[in-house]
Amino acid sequence: MKVLLLLLMITACAALTQDLSGKMFTFPLETNRAYVKFNTSRRDFDAITVCLRSFTDLKRDHGLFSLSTPNNPNDFLIFWDNTNKEMEPHIKNKKVEYGGRDYKPNTWHSICITWDGTTGLTQLWFNGQPSVRKFTISGSNIGGPVNIIVGQEQDSHGGGFDLKQSFVGMMSDVHMWDYVLSACEIQNYVDERNFTPGNVLNWRALDYQIIDKVLLENKVTVCY
Repeated sequence: MKVLLLLLMITACAALTQDLSGKMFTFPLETNRAYVKFNTSRRDFDAITVCLRSFTDLKRDHGLFSLSTPNNPNDFLIFWDNTNKEMEPHIKNKKVEYGGRDYKPNTWHSICITWDGTTGLTQLWFNGQPSVRKFTISGSNIGGPVNIIVGQEQDSHGGGFDLKQSFVGMMSDVHMWDYVLSACEIQNYVDERNFTPGNVLNWRALDYQIIDKVLLENKVTVCY
């Protein structure tokens, strides 16, 4: 028992709240153990916007953002389907596909997904370019205790990780709002101008926990 407790202390860092401006999470290994968990007290959502920036050289499927509840492991999931070359938002296990995006490897990409629970409309903003709006599900909130992670895709609430769906690369500037962000605010996020930070997850005041081999580093930028 003492050995088990020691291992848990080593592999799971204590939850922190930090301003991560200019920082990134680096996921250096293909593994089904490493991830970052984001903590929030919010339990009920009738609309969501999630924005993040990612950098990877993966040539396979991988999850970018995973929100589960006890009733549904894919209540809000952002997933790259490499076979079909599609960015796929999942809302309450309902999937829509967005193809035709130039998801180049070894490049920073800005990805935002919006969902309006009243209309059921979901939209992808990829590097500032909006998609058509597609219907997923309406009239039903995402509710219950949520488990939000990056680095793995949850096939059960807080677990069920698949090695071949893990994220390997860097991730930064993760924000989540409980409403549909306006086009101008999304463009400001993409251009790294002033924007309203997430009121559910805020990269500038982030409550998070690192599990296993994930590093917090200064964000890699290009020198001119």
